[in-house]
Formats: sequence, C-alpha cells, structure tokens
Amino acid sequence: MADLEKEPILQQSDASADIRILRSKKAPELPILERRNWLIHLHYIRKDYETCKAIIKEQLQETQGMCEYAVYVQALIFRLEGKIQESFELFQTCAILNPQNVDNLKQVARSLYLLGKHKAAIEVYSEAAKLNEKDWEISHNLGVCFMHLKNFEKAKVHLNCALQSSKHDLTFVVFGKLYLLEGNTEGAVEIYKKAVEYSPENAELLTTLGLLYLQLGVYQKAFEHLGNALTYNPNNYKAISCLKRASYLAPFDWKILYNLGLVHLTMQQYASAFHFLSAAINIHSKMGELYMLLAVALTNLEDPGNAKRSYDQAVNLDQSNPLINLNYSILMYNQGDRKGALDQYQQMEKKVNRLKESSSSLEFDPELVDMAQKIGAALQVGENLVWTKPGKNTKTKHRAALPGSKHSLNQQPLGSNQALGQAMSSAAGYSKSIHLSADGCLTRIQKPPSLPLEPESTAEDMNRKQTPR
Repeated sequence: MADLEKEPILQQSDASADIRILRSKKAPELPILERRNWLIHLHYIRKDYETCKAIIKEQLQETQGMCEYAVYVQALIFRLEGKIQESFELFQTCAILNPQNVDNLKQVARSLYLLGKHKAAIEVYSEAAKLNEKDWEISHNLGVCFMHLKNFEKAKVHLNCALQSSKHDLTFVVFGKLYLLEGNTEGAVEIYKKAVEYSPENAELLTTLGLLYLQLGVYQKAFEHLGNALTYNPNNYKAISCLKRASYLAPFDWKILYNLGLVHLTMQQYASAFHFLSAAINIHSKMGELYMLLAVALTNLEDPGNAKRSYDQAVNLDQSNPLINLNYSILMYNQGDRKGALDQYQQMEKKVNRLKESSSSLEFDPELVDMAQKIGAALQVGENLVWTKPGKNTKTKHRAALPGSKHSLNQQPLGSNQALGQAMSSAAGYSKSIHLSADGCLTRIQKPPSLPLEPESTAEDMNRKQTPR
C-alpha cells in the first residue's frame, strides 16, 4: 500500500519539474529572428532605404545572419543600388535558408539574367518551375532568356505557356519582338493585334502596331491605330510623330488630318488644330464633325463669328449628331444669345430622342451628359434631361449630377469646348489600387515579388526605323 501511495507523488513531482524547466526557457527563437520584419517592410515600401539598411544590420547581428526576410530585402536594396553581384550572393543565401521558397529561386535567376548569365538563369528558373508549374512570370522569363540565346523556338514555347497561364501586355510585347528578330513583320502584327484585342486602351501597344503597319505600307490602318493611341494618351510623342509621317506619306487622306486636328485640340494647340482641320475640310467638305471641331478651334482662338459660321455648316451637314448642337448651344450661351442657345439645346434633345428610339442600348459619354445637364439647368430646361440611359435610378442620378445652385453656373462661362478631344473618344480611366493583405502575424510578411524580364522598347525600335532621314 505504501508503494502505491508514493507513485502519484513522484508523478506530481516530475510534472512540477517539467513546468519549472519550461518557465526557465527563453522565448521561442522564431519571433526573435523575425521580430523586426514589419519595420523593415515599412521602411522598404516607403523607399527609406538608409533607415531600412540600419534596421536590417541590427536584425542580422542579433540573429547571426539567419533572418531570411532581412537578407532578402538587403539583396533588393543592393540591386537598386546597382550592386548586382552582391545582390546575387544574398539571394543565394536566401535560397539556402529556404530552398522551397519559389520567390528566392526567381530572384537568384533574375540576378543571373542581369549578370548576363542566361544559361544559368534558365537552369534556376527551371528549378523554380518545378515548385510552381503555373507561374506566369517563370514561363515569361524563360522565354526572354531563350530569346537572348537566339533559341527562338523554345522561347515561343515558353511565351505561349505564359499567355495560357495569364495574358499580360509585356508577354505580347516580347512575343512581337521575337517575331521582329526573326524578320517576320506579319507575325509580329498578328501578335500585336491579339494584344490590342486584350488591352484596347494600351497606347504603347497601339503605337507599336501602328508603326508596324506603317513599315508594311498599310497607311490606313497605321494612322487609325496611331490615332487611337493618341486618343488614350494625347502626349504620346511617338504616335504624334508617326501620324505626321503618315500625313507625309498620304497627304490627301482626310482621316489622317482629322486625327491630327483632334490631337492638337486635345493638347490645346488650337492654331495647329485649325491648320489640320482646315486641310481635312478642303479634302472632305461634307462631314459635319470636321466643321464642329473647326468651330471649337476658332472659339478657343477667340473668333466667335467664324466659329458660329462653322457650327451653322456643321448643323446643316449632320442631322444626327447631338454633340454639334450641344456645343453650339454653349457657345451662344457664353456669347449672351440665350434664345439661340435654347433653340440649339432643343434641337439636341430631338436628336437624342431619335437616337434612343433607334437603339435601346445606346449610351452616351458621362462627360457630355454632365455638360448637357449644366447648360440645361442654366437655360432652366434641364430638369428632365433626355440624354441619359433609362434605368431604375435614372431620376436620382439626374438630380445628383445637377449643379448645386444657379449662382455657381453663372459665376463663369460654361466651357464645354475645351474638352472636345476627350468627348470624341470613349476612353475611360481606371484607377488601380494596391491592397496589402495582413493576417496579424509579424512573421509572415509577404516578400516583395520578383519582376518579369523586359526587352528594350519595341515601339522605340520601330520609331527609329520610321524616322525620315
């Protein structure tokens, strides 16, 4: 009995000893290794690199160089400073510390690429692909490396894999450059056509495609794409210079002159716009929009008399475009001709009604709707504006779009004419925001990703080829 009674006492004593041993131990090593990661990350994304390097130095001294994240960010900073070899060695250290992390391998491969060691980069990217077979970036970068090695067939295979994983503009650009290196301009055109279908508002893709058409002598399609590029980016000097080149090659094509006039209107170069639009009208005198744009240029050149004559001609030639009457109405309102402004506004409403009756799915540019609402309110006829898409919340939207007071309208002249370049396009801006995900754990801060490899600018290459000597 005595022996039986002692046994639980010994077990209790052993448990107490275990508890004392656990309490005497230090905190787990993992948080110590990575406890400053959040601070390193914060200063890195703020581009405060000097402070970031100081914190990294403390972290590495404290952990005897075993903090993977600190080493990784130090390597990124070295690369930004142009120290590619030092950066490469640190990324190798990260790969040794964590060989199963695909980002470490991708950064090692990228460093090898930057050092000009394309074969070695391919080997490392291939190892990374074993960890993630569906990584677009790996396939893309393998294609770029093979392209530099002049192995175009393997490059095409990997670029195709990249596009199957995820369609990116940069992959299309590299693919197009690959065809150009082979001397296959038609193949490059087909690739860029697919790229433009996927990203119709990418001005660089449109410009490059326009340049390719220019090289092939297909001037009609060339200036169409260059004109579209300028619609989305009016300050694209490459597209502007190539449109002028197209005008030199086809001086009697009114559409080229039309696009050049529209571009200069958007850039607020009204004298140049007047020059090109006048030339377009001399060739094609039956298009109302040309006279409307000419009136816009004349308005901004402070010649309202000739602007009215141009608007009269535009109204007579075009019986369907409400934009002409809208701009004419605003010009008259700003000139103090309220009766004439009201007449043009009513003509605009009639045209809008006819358009809506012919197409139930018709939509109008929000900027134009807003301007029509403003002039309607100024003329006290805009409470039930017809120039909107019918819907459940139409009335609410109309009220929300109306100005706050009549006083605010009369403080300065209405100015629709200054934005006609934008009004003639259907371009829309997209705001892209970056969201950082956090799970509340400081030891799991996401590493800055590696980047896809980029060739030199294809558009610039093509532009140099097309520059007249």
